[in-house]
Amino acid sequence: MGCVMNNFDIHEFDCPCCGVNEMKPVFLDMIDEARRLAGVPFEINSGYRCPKHNKEVGSTSMNHTSGQAADIKCTDGPTRFKIVSALIKAGFKRIGIAKTFIHTDSTDGPMSIWFY
Repeated sequence: MGCVMNNFDIHEFDCPCCGVNEMKPVFLDMIDEARRLAGVPFEINSGYRCPKHNKEVGSTSMNHTSGQAADIKCTDGPTRFKIVSALIKAGFKRIGIAKTFIHTDSTDGPMSIWFY
């Protein structure tokens, strides 16, 4: 990998089924900066997904398989606010909010915040 992360271990982003990790350094730099800005831990639920695992979890999106997405565990409003604010400040323009996680990606899709 071409980046130095201060707030994560690179293996937090490994695919859970095969251990492969093809995360993009630019994404990792951005999420590391977001974590610093938020001042709260980011627990990664899902980082890189191999195509097989992506299919197993029912996703048709290629964001995780391209190494440009992560799902961050989050279950309360104050922490959610800190994480989303920090993601935006760090340059993320695509954020999905669910009851138990926040998705972010650095793909070229349209700027958007959505709910699951």
